[in-house]
Amino acid sequence: MRRHLVPATLLLPLALLAAACGGNSSASTSAGDGTEGKGSLTLNVGDQKGGSEAVLRAAGELKNVDYKIKWSTFTSGPPLLEAVNAKAVDIGGVGNTPPVFAAGANSKISIVAGYRGRAKGDAILVPKNSQLKKPEELKGKSVAVAQGSSAHYQLVASLEAAGLTLSDIKVKYLQPADALAAFTSGQVDAWAVWDPYTSQVLQADQGRVLTDGDKVVNGLTFQVAAPGALQDKKKAAAIGDYLKRLRRAQDWVYEHPEEWAKVWAKDTGLPYEVALASVKRSNATRIPVALDKPLIASEQEIADAFTSLKLIPRKIEFGDFVDTRFNSDLPPSTTTPRPSKES
Repeated sequence: MRRHLVPATLLLPLALLAAACGGNSSASTSAGDGTEGKGSLTLNVGDQKGGSEAVLRAAGELKNVDYKIKWSTFTSGPPLLEAVNAKAVDIGGVGNTPPVFAAGANSKISIVAGYRGRAKGDAILVPKNSQLKKPEELKGKSVAVAQGSSAHYQLVASLEAAGLTLSDIKVKYLQPADALAAFTSGQVDAWAVWDPYTSQVLQADQGRVLTDGDKVVNGLTFQVAAPGALQDKKKAAAIGDYLKRLRRAQDWVYEHPEEWAKVWAKDTGLPYEVALASVKRSNATRIPVALDKPLIASEQEIADAFTSLKLIPRKIEFGDFVDTRFNSDLPPSTTTPRPSKES
């Protein structure tokens, strides 16, 4: 079988995109990348490559900011939340699973904003010529996944829907760059991962989707703040303004997918075609939603699943880590995401 190997130059930028969904805490951080705005107040924002700073700048939402924003770039959600817990960062964006693990570690975090998007980019991929046709056939097969990532939960949920459990497959805990190499070299039968990796594999004609996360996982992402920052009235006001800018920027992404894909590709090193496919499949579908009871219940399911798997040391109440003060007039979390614009 002919395999299209990914150029090594792609692995670094994609490793940087371990992103909100990602993996373990081995990722490093880099602080003090830059400062925006003016004024005596500084909001310390944790970001990831191609994340909040890029989209705010592209959407023109970094103009007339009457406080300073100091950006710190992280390679994934878990170390970003470690910085929030350590009070080194006031707020930052992550996926649906890192807050669960942070809460399990009794970190001092407060979820202050949520987005719901389509989870079609969260997928279990198989090589293009694989004999596997449905998730039920994963029994006894090897599947690569980043431990503690949103893909990890998507794998758990997809197996459950197929009448299987993790014990029915051979789980290979690999971070994305290593998993990609294992997938393309035939060392694993399948790979549970998220966009833009999904788009990368599909665009390179290296594999196909066995099943995706749509209607299986909740498609949520979050902004998570430090409780100490929220207790400071001026900093809390700046956080409120920052969240409004992010919401407007997300609207801009939906209306300008090609323009955003160009910025995203340049910021991350992704090929434009991969970035655009990812934007259309999942990134642009996100809408701001309220932090409400259904959202908390959905995240509680994830927490309980990982507790039962003994990957979280204790049972947590996810609602104890949610601050609803910025809900404003946002739609309920059950609101349908924007439609994908897949070509």
